[in-house]
Amino acid sequence: MKKIRIETTVKTMLADVYTPVGIYLRLRDRFRDTILLESTDHHAADNSYSFICINAIAGMEIRSLDSIEYKYPGQKPERVAIKDPAEVPGQLWAFMQRFEVAPIQDKIQSFGQGLFGYTSYDAVQFFDTIRFAEKKESALPLMRYRLYQYIIAINHFKDELYLCENKIAGLESDPGMVESLIRSKDVPVYPFELKGEEESNLTDQEYIEMVKKGISSCHRGDVFQIVLSRRFRQGFQGDEFNVYRALRSINPSPYLFFFDYGDYKLMGSSPEAQLIIENGKAIVHPIAGTYKRSGDDAVDQQETQKLLNDAKENAEHVMLVDLARNDLSRMCEDVTVAKYKQVQYFSHVIHLVSEVTGKVPEGTNPFLLLARTFPAGTLSGAPKFRAMQLIDQFEPTGRSYYGGAIGYMGFNGRCNHAIMIRTFLSRQNTLTYQAGAGVVAASKPESELQEVNNKLGALKKALERAQQIG
Repeated sequence: MKKIRIETTVKTMLADVYTPVGIYLRLRDRFRDTILLESTDHHAADNSYSFICINAIAGMEIRSLDSIEYKYPGQKPERVAIKDPAEVPGQLWAFMQRFEVAPIQDKIQSFGQGLFGYTSYDAVQFFDTIRFAEKKESALPLMRYRLYQYIIAINHFKDELYLCENKIAGLESDPGMVESLIRSKDVPVYPFELKGEEESNLTDQEYIEMVKKGISSCHRGDVFQIVLSRRFRQGFQGDEFNVYRALRSINPSPYLFFFDYGDYKLMGSSPEAQLIIENGKAIVHPIAGTYKRSGDDAVDQQETQKLLNDAKENAEHVMLVDLARNDLSRMCEDVTVAKYKQVQYFSHVIHLVSEVTGKVPEGTNPFLLLARTFPAGTLSGAPKFRAMQLIDQFEPTGRSYYGGAIGYMGFNGRCNHAIMIRTFLSRQNTLTYQAGAGVVAASKPESELQEVNNKLGALKKALERAQQIG
């Protein structure tokens, strides 16, 4: 089968008068399928980039357990049956092998040479033998990845902007029009307003009762830990991009993202990577152990010490670091804990964070490595398979996007995916958001309820502030 050749061109501009949000606002109404990725980790030169992707020209999408839809440039969609769910990671990587990428002259070109998209929590059914009960929920595609024609990368460390274009024979090209929109002075902004009352799939008491079931499961030895979550919904009218703008200000995080798919949007400020594959190394960052921030630095220091001395929170962290090591060991060599139990501060919470790394064998399918580490133990529990079975049994709604992964998959095997936590789904003028708490035998139900509220604090504050933007 003939390969589709991609040549990636780059034009460099000064970025000192541009912001990622400003550029995105100028471009989003002129193109369908637009995404924005940012990071507030600008102190590190290697992680000081923001990306805006416009005009999807190819991709793959899975809406059910029985078929994949492929889209090639300038062709009608092609649907292929899934005969064995376990073959899906191989099928996805095979799709990427249909593209032949011209040799890279510099690192910047590589930004365009890959797919951007997400894998929902429910897609774990392709990665393991588990099957979930059918539940009423938002019917999003289980997985969705796209190749974009134009990728705008901003290097905040150097104040440079790179306009990358993926050129394919027969595809219309107009980078000049994109550049004129980038340079435009017009930044269209629209109002946002909440409508109606916030709803939840569980009352406070129902969540507490669910946590008690989780504690009983730990006492019985079914699991050592289980992450139980609660979903909220809030109606709105207007422009939900204001919520993203508010969230990135209130809760700066290593992973900020806004993916616009037309009939639904995913936006968030995730603190945690699902999987990073770079230069032959795989990295995961287990986050487990959470205390609420007070807003007072002196008090936060005292709370940090309490967190470091909290036997329950520390036991939970050790367990999930071990799980991350086990996950990576399924495909990687030389798996080590590179950083252990470091304290990180976010807008509303204090977290304990570790880093686990492993050497990736040459020629590894990154989708298969993603499958082996999916979902993160910090979103499921341990042992993972039994924890997911109990989550499906205890939680009243399917998780859909929540606890899934979102980010980039390169043709060269690079991968950078964040876990979809501190994340909103916008669909049919309703925002959905969700958070969970790790339940162990020593858990106190009321404390786990409070942990969920602490984690959602930044999101609820963003909803309020978004109404003042306009």
